[in-house]
Amino acid sequence: MRNFFNFLKSKVFFIQIGLAILVLILFVFFTLRWLSSTTNHGEFVEVPDFAKMSVPDMREAAEEAKLRYEVLDSANFNPDYPRFSIIEQTPPAGNKVKENRKIYFTVNPSGYKKVSVPNIIQVTQRNAESMLRAVGLDVQRVTYIDQLGKDMVYYIKYKGKQIKPGDKLPKTSKVELVCGNGSITDKARVQADSE
Repeated sequence: MRNFFNFLKSKVFFIQIGLAILVLILFVFFTLRWLSSTTNHGEFVEVPDFAKMSVPDMREAAEEAKLRYEVLDSANFNPDYPRFSIIEQTPPAGNKVKENRKIYFTVNPSGYKKVSVPNIIQVTQRNAESMLRAVGLDVQRVTYIDQLGKDMVYYIKYKGKQIKPGDKLPKTSKVELVCGNGSITDKARVQADSE
């Protein structure tokens, strides 16, 4: 035990401690230099504004800015943006990011998603309009035909063609309701009298 304490007071011990501290300092110094150069410490790239760019233009601009990208699908069509253009990006334009950072893009689809036409035949015009609005369709106009049920829906038309419940139309499409005007035709009277 006495030899151990003598060794702790010796010149050799202090030289070894000094060398160990020097090696540690050099190791930390070179590690920090290496990290600084490999992580581009203090170097940033400003994220460009990709809004309304087409996907090919976005790819070119992202590669030019030395950024990676991932395209996400979009469920909702935005009429303010061109089809297949960038409508959203994360991180937003103007942010400072590291080189090779991944940017996430949401792309505008080619149009509104399609919705099923609800069964509004033999439903009042007022209720039919509410049911159509609930699925994202609009009533462009209402026309009337000679039928006994006043304001009762008899047909649905889209772009002049008759459609059936369950048919698929793009969301926000405008349809025409063909409703009864409450009067009965002479032909219907003749059929009723003959029975």
